[in-house]
Amino acid sequence: MSESTEKNIPAEKLVRVTFLPEGKTVEFEFGAMPYQHHGKPMSFLDVAENNDVFLDHACGGVCACSTCHVLIKTGENGLTAADDDELDRLDMAADQQLNSRLGCQAVITRPGDYVVEIPKWNRNYVTEGKPPTLAEEK
Repeated sequence: MSESTEKNIPAEKLVRVTFLPEGKTVEFEFGAMPYQHHGKPMSFLDVAENNDVFLDHACGGVCACSTCHVLIKTGENGLTAADDDELDRLDMAADQQLNSRLGCQAVITRPGDYVVEIPKWNRNYVTEGKPPTLAEEK
């Protein structure tokens, strides 16, 4: 039984996001996910923070760096378009590609399936796990 079935999410409201290379897939009802205040609401960074997927974001998700750079593998048509601020930041991203977006700025606008890849230069963070917060270190 899938997680969405267990949560009774209607198919027409189901959002499914797969984060690569980890291969973790999360499902939730469109518009019902609590906002974690990292990036824009319903951004890939927000989805990651809500579901214990580590996506580095040195600036706190305010479009002031490019550490949350992701590659959109599927679902691009269900996302907001990149604005000028995001495009300027992406110019500084390592290994920028045509499907590059900032995880803090790419907002899911409708239910559907999305696959995003964390680029190679950032994968060591994923395999080592989310770093401890200050509260956990004390």
